Amino acid sequence: MSQLSDLVDPTAILLDAPAQDWRAAIRLSGDLLVSAGATTGSYTDAMIRTVEEHGPYIVIAPGFALAHARPDDSVLRTALSFVRLAEPVEFGNQANDPVTLVMALAAADSSAHQAALAALAGVLADPEGRRALDSASTPDEVLTALGADGAAGSADARTAGTAQVAGTEGAPASATAAAPAADPAPTGASAVVDPDAVPSKNLILTVCGNGLGTSLFLKNTAEQVLDRWGWSSYLDIQATDTISAKGRAKEADAILTSGAIADTLGDVGVRVEIIENFTSQAEIDAVLRRVYAV
Repeated sequence: MSQLSDLVDPTAILLDAPAQDWRAAIRLSGDLLVSAGATTGSYTDAMIRTVEEHGPYIVIAPGFALAHARPDDSVLRTALSFVRLAEPVEFGNQANDPVTLVMALAAADSSAHQAALAALAGVLADPEGRRALDSASTPDEVLTALGADGAAGSADARTAGTAQVAGTEGAPASATAAAPAADPAPTGASAVVDPDAVPSKNLILTVCGNGLGTSLFLKNTAEQVLDRWGWSSYLDIQATDTISAKGRAKEADAILTSGAIADTLGDVGVRVEIIENFTSQAEIDAVLRRVYAV
């Protein structure tokens, strides 16, 4: 089984469940983690408080929310739960509402779940994978869609076949100080340096409320874009939380985050780029081309 499906206990899958609002939807996903022995009830409360404090940034793709909170004593082991709602629910995320799929992530530490999130990004980015999650009639079918026994293919294979983006040769010479023209399409293999550009700091921050869930998800997708460009050895992408990001912002070329978290950050002295669909390599590709004027 893949690392992703290994983290989803069959008993932590609920299909076509009713929920009156986003709080009820998160509570359903949290209750599954509790019943699977992965968390205590206080972790569910923390996931709800996270959205109350930071906004609906957990809605990271159309119709999909990744609920999570900081790891503490209420997390007994790293695990994921899966809920498909009977009726869509509004979370308050203008770009990606309404939500039909809610997964809850309990992370026992900052690294054990990274490979699983990368695999999940691949599943959600693949139209066939997403359709399989939307139409699964049993927990086994959900696990198959998530890659159990290799039936759904590897995350790399999924991603390679979905968001095709053009390559960019050479290291990033600069990061633009002001937003360039709206059309970021490359005109050749060489980087075009903006006249207002400044030397690159070779760092991008991806930011969420806790630094362990959606920011890692965004980091994974952005790294896939850099891999395609051949820039992975030149740029470091680090996932962090809002508090750390405010202190580290000026170390970075740019911050990638959601609209809700961007509002929380405010003016941090470096460009903040809003990403609506954290699974979309095409969207992140366009943003990075603006940042590096290529």
